[in-house]
Amino acid sequence: MQELVEAKFSIGNIVKHRFLNFRGVIFDLDPKFNGTEEWYNAIPKNIRPKKDQPYYHLFAENEEIFYIAYVSEQNLVHDKSLLPANHPDIKQIFSHFDGEKYITHKKDKN
Repeated sequence: MQELVEAKFSIGNIVKHRFLNFRGVIFDLDPKFNGTEEWYNAIPKNIRPKKDQPYYHLFAENEEIFYIAYVSEQNLVHDKSLLPANHPDIKQIFSHFDGEKYITHKKDKN
């Protein structure tokens, strides 16, 4: 039986990293760590997050670049600025920003 995991954030939420200088839009999540051991072990041990928590895929940005980030729930906080994000890939998944979060494209019903 699969364990039910309650995630603090949802797809479309804008979040900031708790310690690093970037923000992003959540476009996917894993109920627990689903990355590579190489990636995980590259994080310094004293700040390495637990694996047993949700991990989020973000369209991330800072003042210099756009990129994709994979971040543990413990290292994210809501971005309360209410400013839209500028990542160019947002439009692939989301139709618009409603002033608080991004809304996914509606799927056509067959």
